[in-house]
Amino acid sequence: MPNNTTTTQPDLVDVRGPRFAAWVTTAVLVLALVVSAVNPLVAAVILAVQAVIFAIGAVGGPRKHPYGRIFATVVARRLGPVQDREPTAPLKFAQVVGLIFAVLGTVGFATGAVLFGVIATAAALAAAFLNAAFGICLGCQLYPLVARFRRPARPT
Repeated sequence: MPNNTTTTQPDLVDVRGPRFAAWVTTAVLVLALVVSAVNPLVAAVILAVQAVIFAIGAVGGPRKHPYGRIFATVVARRLGPVQDREPTAPLKFAQVVGLIFAVLGTVGFATGAVLFGVIATAAALAAAFLNAAFGICLGCQLYPLVARFRRPARPT
């Protein structure tokens, strides 16, 4: 009896791309925090734009992520060949986590709950900086735990 199951390779990306994106994200989040001290509504706009960028990364993955596209078209061609790759699923989950914190921060800044906005933005900043500086992706570390709770697809 023939075996009709197929094994699919996970979608892999150059590890340097997400770290580049994390550096850009770190800069944007620092900007939002600095601006929040002067004008929380402008900080809300900055953070809302970053939330949209997180959403694009969560849905489309690193190759569709605006910072990922910049990496691929401008930065990667100036670097040596790819040495290491990582799967995209944990990266997409990490973007969802970033999106949640960015939305919470945006709501905080926009509604006048500035301390709440600062805390949510600082949490996102800490995660982005850990990834950028040390290659530690907190969302990626959480991904296996969350993936374990997903229900398997039911056969139709």
